[in-house]
Amino acid sequence: MSSAPPLPRWADIGLLPLINLAIALVVSGLVVLAVGEDPVRAIDVMIQGAFFYEGSLGYTLYYTTNFIFTGLAVSVAFHALLFNIGGEGQAYIGGLGAGLVCLALDAVLPGLVLIPLAIVAAAAFGAGWAFVPAWLQAYRGSHVVITTIMFNFIAAGVMVSLLAGPLIKRGQSSPTSRGFEESAQLPDIQEILGFVGIEIGRSPLNLSFLLAIAACVFVWLLIWRTRFGYAVRTLGHSPRAAAYAGIRIPRTIILAMAISGGLAGLMAVNEVLGVQHRLLLNFTAGYGFTGIAVSLMGRNHPIGIVLASLLFGALYQGGSELDLEFQTITRDMLLVIQGLIILFSGALAYMLNPPLARLLAAVMHRSRAREAPA
Repeated sequence: MSSAPPLPRWADIGLLPLINLAIALVVSGLVVLAVGEDPVRAIDVMIQGAFFYEGSLGYTLYYTTNFIFTGLAVSVAFHALLFNIGGEGQAYIGGLGAGLVCLALDAVLPGLVLIPLAIVAAAAFGAGWAFVPAWLQAYRGSHVVITTIMFNFIAAGVMVSLLAGPLIKRGQSSPTSRGFEESAQLPDIQEILGFVGIEIGRSPLNLSFLLAIAACVFVWLLIWRTRFGYAVRTLGHSPRAAAYAGIRIPRTIILAMAISGGLAGLMAVNEVLGVQHRLLLNFTAGYGFTGIAVSLMGRNHPIGIVLASLLFGALYQGGSELDLEFQTITRDMLLVIQGLIILFSGALAYMLNPPLARLLAAVMHRSRAREAPA
């Protein structure tokens, strides 16, 4: 049996993800139909709830912001052939870094100084948390998948110990820190637009969304426009070729993982500085794991990651409207629908690659045959 021809890049980046998404939606529609609801109406409610209800777009973009950071984190590591599963823990520790800066300095520094310091601390703590698994991979051969998973659990334990102990707000039993002063709180997009006379619905969308877009530009420049990015991509394509070319593989592994961890740590800026304004448990809420599917669906490219993040943001926000609108569509069923999309867009992303490649090759062959002179 002959192997399938290579899939054109435009089809791999654009067409194949759309087909996978369509299959996931069809299967999800069958699940909705099985519980006695109209799939078409359910999709309409989800779209309305994600983009058109008052304030809904802001909530969608708020979720999108988290997914952009974690998706970029996975993609940078993946370009170096490293599967970073530790985005959840790196974001958790990144929040710790931002929170410590705010708790220590929010009473003495203005926001123009404090917020950039907290952002740098979030990235630095996330990068530092990824450094140890990276070093173990580079110099001891410990697989980064195993070590980053372990570090997720360690990060959770560290946060529980701190928020139940030295960082807990005095006089309360809930494991949270005290609230930050106003100088440590990122402005809401709603407030900024209100200053120029544009009124939008209330939502948690804040300036970290612009930081996420800036991170996309940074990753694009880093991976495709720098010598280090070339080394990362070479390592990802062939470690033996990278070694033959003189690339310092351990150094490249450590730097790629540190940058990946720093991007994951920046996710905490949205939650800790932009929304919660305090340190609390479980603010990462699984965004680090969903970022894996976001990166795979976006083909590890910033533009694709933004689009995939917007899709998952719409699923999160639109799904909450489904939970309110339909009694039979529960939160657990929404997790099933999200899981199906992750399944077809992530684990089974290339399931249709061979037949689609053969179909496109046949179409192109027939097109050339018709255009050829008799």
